[in-house]
Amino acid sequence: MTTTNEANAPEHTPRIRWTEHAPDVYKAMVRLDQASRKHLDPALLELVKIRASQINHCAFCLDMHSKDALAAGESVERIVQLSAWEESQHFYTEKEIAAIELTEAMTVLTDGFVPDEVFEKAAKHFDETELSHLISAITVINAWNRFGVTARLVPGHYTPGSLKH
Repeated sequence: MTTTNEANAPEHTPRIRWTEHAPDVYKAMVRLDQASRKHLDPALLELVKIRASQINHCAFCLDMHSKDALAAGESVERIVQLSAWEESQHFYTEKEIAAIELTEAMTVLTDGFVPDEVFEKAAKHFDETELSHLISAITVINAWNRFGVTARLVPGHYTPGSLKH
């Protein structure tokens, strides 16, 4: 929806339809994604996926996971505040903050590693099975983001429940 009389910019087209040309890779990614979800709260998982997608500038994944989060009952306010979570920590639980911090550390890898204090904070809130799955889920969304931004997937057409990753 536009707020002026001007038309929206035209929608870009994908660079490549990678899922059609590498269906075995796509199917493996879907299975990996499904396996990584186990033992994790679905709402927390969507926050993690949204945050990684924000950092990686993956508009397709942002569209998907924001819509999935909203469909699952997440508030618009918490989704919007996620990009500035450090100043908006009161919107999130300590467990969610630990997951968001780990997501940022694993996604950015600015120092070439995940800091001990970030890992230890996450380990306080997740048992080893949950933490292993959280690490897996963060790794998987980062991989999806890289497919999305490289293939230049088009956001705006996703309907919750129609596709999962």
